[in-house]
Amino acid sequence: MSIEAINEQLLRAIGVGVALLDRSSLGFHFCNDTFEEWFGAQIGTNTLPDVFEGLDAEALDTSLNDSGRYTAEFKHRKKRRTMVIAVDFTAADEGDQKLVVLVCQNITRIRELESMIDSYSMMVERNTREIKREKEQVEKLLLNIMPRSVYEEFKAFGVVTPQLYDPVSVLMLDFVGFTDMVASADPSVTVTELNDIYSAFDRIGEQFGCERIKTIGDAYITVAGLPDPMPDHAKAVANTAIRFIRYLERRNTSHPHKWHCRIGLASGAVVGSVVGIQKYVYDIFGPAVNLATRLQEFSEPMQISVQDEVSVSLREEFEIDSLGERDIRGFSKQEVWRLHDSKKDMAPKQPK
Repeated sequence: MSIEAINEQLLRAIGVGVALLDRSSLGFHFCNDTFEEWFGAQIGTNTLPDVFEGLDAEALDTSLNDSGRYTAEFKHRKKRRTMVIAVDFTAADEGDQKLVVLVCQNITRIRELESMIDSYSMMVERNTREIKREKEQVEKLLLNIMPRSVYEEFKAFGVVTPQLYDPVSVLMLDFVGFTDMVASADPSVTVTELNDIYSAFDRIGEQFGCERIKTIGDAYITVAGLPDPMPDHAKAVANTAIRFIRYLERRNTSHPHKWHCRIGLASGAVVGSVVGIQKYVYDIFGPAVNLATRLQEFSEPMQISVQDEVSVSLREEFEIDSLGERDIRGFSKQEVWRLHDSKKDMAPKQPK
């Protein structure tokens, strides 16, 4: 590299630290004001390795011989501040004299910005994971109170269009003596046991394709045939009801608190929709819901009352017998049937 080329490089390097070194001794021939401002106290009669601690002189010489260039980064402490210096060495020959042009750039701010960007990226990634986790928790919560298809519509449009489902079968369960139990037992124990029972009911209903709609204190409502149509919806709720009672009977043998329920089963049309704006909940309305509620009132503890229309669908596979015609509040007088667990012997009929 000629002297003119060196001068041109020096002019381009205004604003950065520049030094001219003897290649063999790595002693300083020249340095500009910026370089002297950064390293003035260390230059003197020192050589380059004295200024840049940790410089690999052998690697520098090898790289200059091979490509004529060598780059590196060093940390330099100036007063109480540590600077990050990017250095670029270029071999320059002037006659028999072998020189090295050293250009230094203070990249401390760049490294600080890179560190800030890395820190920000980590924060964004952490926040993204937290948002994803919270989204999953919200989704799980919403799926606990509404069917998935309804949730997907709610997520996409923010509203749910009321849907008519016909026919479906509704199971209405109510616990006997729940009010007295709440008054006499430890509330935390009652809530814990109720949670265990409802969780078991959810698992049982899921096995038969039933969708739990809601719980109201000691009342539990689940439906078959919603949101997806199900040809055997009546059989699904019948199987579910029988297994609810089996579960409670097994549970009562090993728990101090004895839980007894009444169940009503009815088929018909219901309308399903999300109710409310802030404290929204998915609910169903219609004659099938009301009739199932009325029928459970005719049940004895741990027994299942069935609508006359539903009994027609169950007679071939389930044990049922008639309770006779009953006046059902809000409905016409009609026959009510009792559904028995087919795995148990029915009570022997008394001779006439």
